Amino acid sequence: MIEVERILRVDHAGEFGAINIYRSQLFVARYFYKDIVPKLEEMLGHEKQHFQTFDLILKKRGIRHCYALHFWALGGAILGFITALAGRNAIWVCTDSIESTVLHHLDWQLDFLEQHDSEVHEAVLSIKADEEEHQEFGQNHGSKSAIYHPVFWVVRKSTEFAIWLSTKL
Repeated sequence: MIEVERILRVDHAGEFGAINIYRSQLFVARYFYKDIVPKLEEMLGHEKQHFQTFDLILKKRGIRHCYALHFWALGGAILGFITALAGRNAIWVCTDSIESTVLHHLDWQLDFLEQHDSEVHEAVLSIKADEEEHQEFGQNHGSKSAIYHPVFWVVRKSTEFAIWLSTKL
């Protein structure tokens, strides 16, 4: 089914983007925010597992990856680097923004997949708890200051655009 393939490609690419966000944030954090390195490494580990989950299904089913995969990698690296340079609060605001956007997207996917593909439904469901944990951590540790509202908005719109673009490619 074409929609299931699209979901797999988008989620696979999104996890690749997340890996690159965390890698860039870790690069900066190792110099400036050593205390948050373990948490970023943990989150990166989750995203790598999620990527593997979708990568295995794509390969098993002979489905190509998203043509925008390298866009996700570059965009994630840039977004991670910029938010990390903006400070630890910006890192967590970025996490909150991305995950709240992704969780909304995953809820739609789960509703669709429940009736159309049990294997992919289970795969998406298997990552949801980690994404919820990341979102909650970001929300609890990021600043609520109005100066971070533009960061939240830019990250959200960037994530929405990347998801939309990936559904087309």
